[in-house]
Amino acid sequence: MKYAFIERNRRHWPISVLCEVLEVSPSGFHQRRQRAAQDKPQRSRVSNDALLAHIKAIHAEVKGEYGWPRMWKERIR
Repeated sequence: MKYAFIERNRRHWPISVLCEVLEVSPSGFHQRRQRAAQDKPQRSRVSNDALLAHIKAIHAEVKGEYGWPRMWKERIR
């Protein structure tokens, strides 16, 4: 809970000040951020390639007439 507060307010106050007020160590906060970043699933290159193939197929199907807003809606179908 304390680390979440620090994360939300770190652009308004220095991390060292927030950590001191909440009685946590700055190193503990940074370690928590590192662990959280490692736990997030990374997008794989395969999924990006599959998405690109899908976009190219839609683009060819509509003969290049759709812009990005219509392509975005089309990918949902």
